[in-house]
Amino acid sequence: TMLHPAAAHFAISLPIISLVLGLLYIFKPSEIMSKISTDFLVFAAIFVIVAYFTGKNDAKEVFEFLTSDGKTALGAHAKLGLNLAIAMSVLAVIKMFACFKKIFKVELIVVILLGVVSVGILTQGKMGGEITYTHGAHVLDHAKGQACIAEAAEMEDDEDEE
Repeated sequence: TMLHPAAAHFAISLPIISLVLGLLYIFKPSEIMSKISTDFLVFAAIFVIVAYFTGKNDAKEVFEFLTSDGKTALGAHAKLGLNLAIAMSVLAVIKMFACFKKIFKVELIVVILLGVVSVGILTQGKMGGEITYTHGAHVLDHAKGQACIAEAAEMEDDEDEE
């Protein structure tokens, strides 16, 4: 179905935007910035959850076509995705509570933790790119392309020997 790539791009960008808005709120606290940063964090959590489930669905379509290294990478990607979906959900719920109750220190802690989770989000995006472009998930004729690359490398080696 290929919904995962679209969802994943939002799942990467929205947490980063949420982090930036959270930092702006921390450095210049106001009720409106608290609400805006909270709203973005909630939307980010929703998209991370959507990305997890669309990825789980897409993984079923590509798993059998991956090498053992690709399958291992996909498994690690799925596990990290689940952990990130849980973490983002927990942070969103805590941020909503802190925003509603106007507890700045709790919002500060959430923004700091969001910074840590954002590193995981960026790592997850890198892993997804590797699964797609290194291991060929959802890339038409990936194996044929790898054969062409290997053939070109052999031709280059032959030329170097001459």
